[in-house]
Amino acid sequence: MFQTSHLLFYERFRAYQDYILADCKASEVREFTAEFLEKVLEPSGWRAVWHTNVFEVLVEVTDVDFAALKAVVRLVDPYLCESQVSTFTVECMRELLDLKGQRLPLQELWVVFDGSGAFDQTALAIEHVRFFYQNIWRSWDEEEEDEYDYFVRCVEPRLRLHYDILEDRVPSGLVADYRSLLLQCEDIYRSFLNLRSSLSACDSDSEQENISMVEGLKLYSEMEQLKQKLKLIENPLLRYVFGYQKNSNIQAKGVRPNGQKVTHVVSPTMMTGLLQALLRDRLCQEPCHEDIEVQFHSDPLSAINSCYEGDTVIVCPGHYVVHGTFSIADSIELEGYGLPDDIVIEKRGKGDTFVDCTGADVKISSIKFVQHDAVEGILIIHRGRTTVENCVLQCETTGVTVRTSAEFVMKTSDLYGAKGAGVEIYPGSTCTLSDNGIHHCKEGILIKDFLDEHYDVPKISMVHNVIHNNEGYGVVLVKPTIFSDLQENARDGAEENKAVETQMSGEADAAGRVELEELIERTAGKAGLCVRPGLSEQVEGNCEIVSELVAASTQKGQMKKKRLSELGITQADDNLMSQEMFVSIVGNQFKWNGKGSFGTFLF
Repeated sequence: MFQTSHLLFYERFRAYQDYILADCKASEVREFTAEFLEKVLEPSGWRAVWHTNVFEVLVEVTDVDFAALKAVVRLVDPYLCESQVSTFTVECMRELLDLKGQRLPLQELWVVFDGSGAFDQTALAIEHVRFFYQNIWRSWDEEEEDEYDYFVRCVEPRLRLHYDILEDRVPSGLVADYRSLLLQCEDIYRSFLNLRSSLSACDSDSEQENISMVEGLKLYSEMEQLKQKLKLIENPLLRYVFGYQKNSNIQAKGVRPNGQKVTHVVSPTMMTGLLQALLRDRLCQEPCHEDIEVQFHSDPLSAINSCYEGDTVIVCPGHYVVHGTFSIADSIELEGYGLPDDIVIEKRGKGDTFVDCTGADVKISSIKFVQHDAVEGILIIHRGRTTVENCVLQCETTGVTVRTSAEFVMKTSDLYGAKGAGVEIYPGSTCTLSDNGIHHCKEGILIKDFLDEHYDVPKISMVHNVIHNNEGYGVVLVKPTIFSDLQENARDGAEENKAVETQMSGEADAAGRVELEELIERTAGKAGLCVRPGLSEQVEGNCEIVSELVAASTQKGQMKKKRLSELGITQADDNLMSQEMFVSIVGNQFKWNGKGSFGTFLF
């Protein structure tokens, strides 16, 4: 057979864009495909293997029904068939073809090789059709919006994702999520179609029809949510922004059975001078009441894997190359002995996360982490508290991810190179960033949607960071499109919600409402932070971020209050300032970010 499965991305891309689909709508895909096949396909005289999951049989094509994308075939004499079962005799196969009207889908035919070159284009054209319907086309595409370019909207992102998966550029967990979502969506769509068919057969205004309509709306809503998740994964720009909820199954070892704590020293070679310096600076800084056990390792990964609760890992200067994940489940300290640029840990290989933290109190300092050929982020904090100080993080995909209920502290560190966000902050997490540089990423800091009723508001502190030269925004807040509508509806009552009686300085007898700028000052805990005249770009950025986060938090509070009132529960205190404010954003500098210091992403 012609071997056509090895085609490269750009070869398929060009075929679909320039020759097959062009600017067609989803409803026109079949028509455009048929027109393409009429131009390049030999109408008869070629042999093919009819390939199914059960058997392969040799057939000859006598005609092609281009509109139906089917070929008229007959069995080749002598009869050639390979089957997993022995029941497919020539009589059985003829009967099966008769049931199909001698017509088979083109995508089930693999063209038999012919050295003359006469059927090269036929084999290639059928491969493009087969690949499209197996990997690109979705059964619900025709019901999508038909006004946009189908190729740009659906074909290109799905094709890119297919090749990214083939080339191991997508995390295995995300691939599994995507395939699971596809199966779920297909199942729900089938159920939706069956229900819609049954509705057309029901008597109008019957009770059964009303019940079925409610079920249909529920199925439709579920399907739309699944399709939205699929689109986020298919879009290469958003794939790492939203990612997937990876659950870490790392088990903590706890305290050693003998109760001892061990200091692990990592060095390619141990010279006497280095050992004396370690004894002076790290191992015997204070008079020891008891001996400390010291273990030596040649690579940091083996040291991490040997750790128990309370251990310390000291990494001596050197360039270390690792191929596994640093899975830190216990409270340990990982520190470099020297400057970060002298202590480089480089991860190679298309594996999982570089550093995975679930320990209650993990401390990492004075190390440079470098990613290569990565498909996941450089550091993920699933739970517990992780502190990173005086480190350099050279990212490949996403940077640091702070999961729900986790706490992350980063001080005097440098983070750059992320294809997604430098720092991703999940709802219900705590993130403290001070005196860091975050630059040359897709987005600097990304705060994920926390408006859902199941999510808690994150606690964020950003002080004296320099966020610069990022492709998108310095800080971006992700929220659902419906939130904008809720904000518009809420503006009518904004005057009574945004103000609290206060005494204005210099006007002892005058009482007024607290304006947004004053509310932000009090929320951030820094009086005078937002001064109206002559704001610098950096201060404006800080104020803009606080303003948007306060507005989002307020909206969440209003949504929660509405849900409680629907349940008959009332809250006594409506004062915005009585709510737990979560932002402390002071003294950050935002420079040369492609889209500005702050923005929102609606989905």
